[in-house]
Amino acid sequence: RAMSGAEFSLTTFSPSGKLVQIEYALTAVQAGNTSLGIKATNGVVIATEKKLGSTLIDESSVEKISVLSDNIGVVYAGMGPDVRVLVRKGRKIAQRYVRTYGEEISTTQLVREMASIMQEFTQSGGVRPFGVSLLIIGYDGPKPMLYQVDPSGSYFAWKACAIGKGMVNAKTFLEKRYNGEMELEDAIHTTILTLKEGFEGQISEQNIEIAVVGDDRRIRVLTQTEIKDYLAEVE
Repeated sequence: RAMSGAEFSLTTFSPSGKLVQIEYALTAVQAGNTSLGIKATNGVVIATEKKLGSTLIDESSVEKISVLSDNIGVVYAGMGPDVRVLVRKGRKIAQRYVRTYGEEISTTQLVREMASIMQEFTQSGGVRPFGVSLLIIGYDGPKPMLYQVDPSGSYFAWKACAIGKGMVNAKTFLEKRYNGEMELEDAIHTTILTLKEGFEGQISEQNIEIAVVGDDRRIRVLTQTEIKDYLAEVE
């Protein structure tokens, strides 16, 4: 099939008004491992599958959840190398804010800044869009926050959401399970049950990652021992 210039050129609209390269970037996201997040009354949780290509890989060297600042964390679906660039940029923005204003950046502001960077990569010559979607969590004042940022630079605030390969089934499961009165412990259990629902093979503390921001307003990645205990609780 002959490919039109619009399919290869990032900055050219196709006749139907689409930027096709962004759609291809979303296809890369949908091929990634499932990641999801749930907002609770007293915190917020993100989790992801950590499927490795070989049993010979040292799993401790692979981290899918990253800390952007003391109070903000991120997980992704899509291309790992692309997310490293965004994490580095996000951390710089957060640190610059602390140095300038003497306080932590808000989740909403950091999300906006990162979405702007992703949008720039849809409108510049000689670059391609980032092949990742992000879920970013934190606390703004008294409220836990959960945002999704897409390769186009669009961002949305969610009560619960999922990205990656198992996104459709995970969202359906969350729609049935989610309620606005949910506390953080319940949200962690629901997160694990949602991952379990679409998991190929045996779920264990080695092949999932979970992070939470609780009442203390600090991002914390759970240890394998803690995840093992939570897995036992949902059995």
